[in-house]
Amino acid sequence: MRCLSLLFAGAVAASRLCAQSGVAAPVSGFVFDGSTRALRPILGIPGASLLGDGLDVGSELTAAYVAPGQNWALAVTAEGPVFLLLAHGAVSGISVGGVTAAPERVAFSPSGTAVALDAAGHIQLVQGLPNAPSVTGGPATGIFGRSSRAAARRGLGSFAVSDDGSYVLYVEGGSIRLWGAAGEDFAVFEASSNAIVAFAPGGHDAAVADPSAGVVLLGDVAGAGSRRTLAAGGGMAYLAGMAFSSDGGKLFLADAGARNVTAFDLASGSQTVVSCDCVPAGLFPMGGLLRLNEAGSGPLWLLDASRGSARMVFVPVRAD
Repeated sequence: MRCLSLLFAGAVAASRLCAQSGVAAPVSGFVFDGSTRALRPILGIPGASLLGDGLDVGSELTAAYVAPGQNWALAVTAEGPVFLLLAHGAVSGISVGGVTAAPERVAFSPSGTAVALDAAGHIQLVQGLPNAPSVTGGPATGIFGRSSRAAARRGLGSFAVSDDGSYVLYVEGGSIRLWGAAGEDFAVFEASSNAIVAFAPGGHDAAVADPSAGVVLLGDVAGAGSRRTLAAGGGMAYLAGMAFSSDGGKLFLADAGARNVTAFDLASGSQTVVSCDCVPAGLFPMGGLLRLNEAGSGPLWLLDASRGSARMVFVPVRAD
C-alpha cells in the first residue's frame, strides 16, 4: 500500500509540474472507464502514471475501444458507433459510412489499420483506418455472406483480423476458420470452442491457443501454410487473451486461471512467465504496452514489453 501511495504521489507531482511549466505530460495510452463512462488518457510513463480526466467527445459513452497505436478509437453512444481520431491531445471525428449497428465485440488488426465489429453475430470489417476507411459487409448480412451459416454464426468465438483487412481468422464450433475478402471461407484445423486466435503484424502469420492443441504458430495462414507448436496443450483452461508484439518477434498469452502472461520469443523459442496480482481479462495492445484489465475500482494492470524483459506495472485507481 505504501508503494502504491508513493507511486500515485509521484505521478501526481509530475503531472502538476508539467501543467505549471506548460509542458504536456507524456501519454502512455487511453482506456475506457466504465464506472464514469469516459475515455481517459494514461498520463506518465510505465510504472509512474495515473489516469487523467475524461476526454470530451461530445456524447455520453456506453463503451469505447482504442486502437493498438492509440491514435484512434471506436466509441459507442446512444446514437450509434462513432470513430474518433486521437491526435495531440485533441479529439475529432473520422467519417466512416455504412457502420450502423453498435458492436458487442471488437477485434483490431495488430497495427490498428483494420477492425472487425461483431454485432449480434454479424461481422462488419473496416479497412484503411484511420485515414482512408472503407467498410466490407453490412449489419444484415455480415462478412460471411451465406445465410445457411446464420445459425452457426451465433456460436462465433474468438476472431482476429489481418492488418491489410483481407482476412478474418475465427473460431466457430469445433474449428478454426479463415474468411477472405475474395470469398474464401474454409477450416484451418479442428480446435476447442474456447480457443483464441491472433494475427501477427504486417502479414498473414497467425497464432492459435487451444486448451487441447496448445499454442500453435501458423505461417502464411492464407497461403502455403506452416505450423509450429510453441507449447503443448493442457493446463490452459482459462485463456484470457493473446497478442503479438508490435515487431512480431514475440507472442504473449494471458492465463486468467494462473494469473500470468507467458511471453514466447519466436526466434529463440524461449518462454518467460510474468505473474500479475490480478485476473487478466484480456491482452489489449497499447503501443509497447499490453493492458490486462479494464479501468474500474482497482489498479489498471499493464505489461511493459517495450524493453528486453517484460515487466508488470500498474496505474493507481483514481480517488474520484
